[in-house]
Amino acid sequence: MATDEEKGVSGRAEEFLQLFKKGAEFTQELLKENELLRYRLVQLEQRLRTHDASEAQPEQSRKLSERIAELENEKQRILEHMASVERENQDFATRYVEIEAENNNLANLYIASFQLHSTLDFREVLQIIIEIIINLIGAEEFAILLLDDKTQDLTAVATEGVAREDIPPVKLGKGVVGQVAETGDSHFAADVSAYQRNFLDPMACIPLKIKEHTIGVIAIYKLLIQKKEFAPVDYELFTLLAGHAATAIFSSRMYSESERKLSTIQGFIELLTK
Repeated sequence: MATDEEKGVSGRAEEFLQLFKKGAEFTQELLKENELLRYRLVQLEQRLRTHDASEAQPEQSRKLSERIAELENEKQRILEHMASVERENQDFATRYVEIEAENNNLANLYIASFQLHSTLDFREVLQIIIEIIINLIGAEEFAILLLDDKTQDLTAVATEGVAREDIPPVKLGKGVVGQVAETGDSHFAADVSAYQRNFLDPMACIPLKIKEHTIGVIAIYKLLIQKKEFAPVDYELFTLLAGHAATAIFSSRMYSESERKLSTIQGFIELLTK
């Protein structure tokens, strides 16, 4: 079932589409009127050219000239108005495309967040996050690093495009990755096109936060070949994804730990009751 926000976006998109259609119909009407005026103007010009100057009355010639000038001015006004309508139509079309893209992104994010919270298996959660980063963000090489509260080390638990053992552990507060984990602020390279892969200084680094507590980071080292830079919507996706991913990771880890403890307790009980 669509949310109120999705209905609102769809409604705005429909309004823009209706305005675009009305603008197109109005433009067609203007074109027809302009064609009629052009035809009348040609008729008048032909009449002037074929009119015998010696027999023509000066007053009639003057009126015809004035009428031609009026038609020329009217034609110019219509052309200017048509250009203005065309610009408005272009603005409506551009905005409609933007709304469609936003609507698609919202739908994709809704599906992604639903998938994240559909399982409590830690490995499945990591795999879902990887698929989201590839499909929604357009990243080719990246890593998910989680913080060990005891050692204060950030260690890669999942990677894409690079080997997990190639990602060095990072101390909290050290380098770009450590600083992002410590401050909770995202980092983005100033020039994506000139970026050279550096595991300690990624192209983009997004904290995985539950409220104000950071449990890890997503480090991106390379985008897909068809993606040249981050789009404005990507930053919103990063923010929303980081919160959902952090919650899903934390919940699945807690569940896994409780399952292990429960299995251990059940083992002790079985030993004691034998």
